[in-house]
Amino acid sequence: MQLDIINSKGEKTGRTIELPEEIFGIEPNDHVIYLAVKQYQGAQRQGTHKVKTRMEVKGSSKKLHKQKGTGGARKGNLRNPLYKGGGTIFGPKPHKYDIKLNRKVKDLAKMSALAYKAKENAIVILEDVVMDAPKTKAFSGILKSLNIGKKKALFVIPEYNDNMYLSLRNVPGVNGSLLSDMNTYDILDANVLVITEGAAKLFSEAEA
Repeated sequence: MQLDIINSKGEKTGRTIELPEEIFGIEPNDHVIYLAVKQYQGAQRQGTHKVKTRMEVKGSSKKLHKQKGTGGARKGNLRNPLYKGGGTIFGPKPHKYDIKLNRKVKDLAKMSALAYKAKENAIVILEDVVMDAPKTKAFSGILKSLNIGKKKALFVIPEYNDNMYLSLRNVPGVNGSLLSDMNTYDILDANVLVITEGAAKLFSEAEA
């Protein structure tokens, strides 16, 4: 898959880059995408939900009346779940929502998400940008020149750059990611995938 390299002004540089078909040209697998997104969203949940059972609520433990002979239903104490302020039956308890996925499944899900973006022509290869200082306005100008100013974008760079991170973090709808940290959910959540030239070259090197 061959794409033009665009500069920060939104113009073609006259250079192209070849993205491996083994990643961007595969037939997407929707089921593994579902599993990867489910795992990601599950990992975001704290799982600290908790209610008190009848053993944990405060209240008298005295039996309200004798078991038989009253003509009414048998009752326990005031902590009975049937009374206001009593315990909760089968309520939620703290637990994790993590699910295990094999590495090959996660890799296939990520490649499937990238293949979808390739089919939608939603991938832009941007010439490497050097930010001498954090400049949110300058970064917003780059996105505007790429005609993606109002779209949700995932900006992918090869390695961490403090100036770049500080420049993009306050831009609405833009999420930055290292190539090594990119995940299936972030790819699908973005309307446009902006990959810097340095990060795009790593795809080819990985497949070589």
